[in-house]
Amino acid sequence: MADSILILTEDERLLDDLLRLCAAAGAEAEVAHGASPSAAQWRRAPLVLIGEDRARVHPREARWPARRDGVLLVGTDLGDQTVWARGVEIGVEQVLRLPDDEPRLGERIADAVERPGEPALTIGVLGGRGGAGASSLACALAVTAGRQGHRSVLVDADPLGGGLDVLFGGERTPGSRWPAFVSARGRLSGAALDEALPTLHGVHLLSWDRRSGVRVPVDAMRSVLSSARRGGGVLVLDLPRAVDESAAEALTRLDLGLLVVPGELRAMAAGRRVVGAAGALVRDLRVVARRRPADGLPGSELAKLLGLPLAGEVPDERGLATAAEMGEPPGANPRGALAMFCSGLLDRVLPTAGVGA
Repeated sequence: MADSILILTEDERLLDDLLRLCAAAGAEAEVAHGASPSAAQWRRAPLVLIGEDRARVHPREARWPARRDGVLLVGTDLGDQTVWARGVEIGVEQVLRLPDDEPRLGERIADAVERPGEPALTIGVLGGRGGAGASSLACALAVTAGRQGHRSVLVDADPLGGGLDVLFGGERTPGSRWPAFVSARGRLSGAALDEALPTLHGVHLLSWDRRSGVRVPVDAMRSVLSSARRGGGVLVLDLPRAVDESAAEALTRLDLGLLVVPGELRAMAAGRRVVGAAGALVRDLRVVARRRPADGLPGSELAKLLGLPLAGEVPDERGLATAAEMGEPPGANPRGALAMFCSGLLDRVLPTAGVGA
């Protein structure tokens, strides 16, 4: 159990809380009952959690193992100053009280078992108007990233979009959907998130199910996106046009925002409203011009009218609806217009050193 969190407590309620936090962070736990832990247990654990009950009753003449980093004293009633004194005696880094310090403890547990790395490149896709093709582009970006060998996560952040798993032909595929995460708060494990989500065409997909009336609280959006970013690779968000608190949270986390706008005046006018609502929250927002035979505005003109840089033009790709019915998502055809656009875009925006697979 080289990567197990070491827990020392005889308090069953506290133990339940600590095991729950370990599980949420995707961490294994080793519980040492009775006597002091062995030197090997103490040394190999990435983090040691000592219950206030064990700190209080530990005989003063008995010696704790050698002082080390990563030892926390945890309890629910730390008003007793002798417990704080024992914490100093043991050499703990912090004294935490539950439930107030749950988020902080969850962070420490996840930090202990997840090696820090390059965060995921986070790309958000918005439609300049309804039916602009934003969801298709989001799917294609995620599928292309997965095909290139990157860890790829696609988050459906639009509760009114019907569920992106439908575009993958995966609405019956086992795995967690948004309703499983709406109560999330604090730190979630990136590895645990990947494991919980259905994986379709190389993409870890967080979609909606067919239930109505479900909304994502800001805390849940923050927890899920932080978890997905920590895993590295490429994170793609399909975003709603209306900006509520959860959408605003997502927009502020983007490295790159893509606004999909067909080359028509009405779509451009609608796109201006989206820019007015979301533009101030995105550090880098660019236009993707959807080019159709009947459209009169070229991409360069659209970008100029919207006051945004042009990320590129995407011609219509025939057969996407038919392919979706067969379980082939947008971007699955590597020679299709969407996949070619996405491949070129990712080559330009991914760090030159590569993004973790």
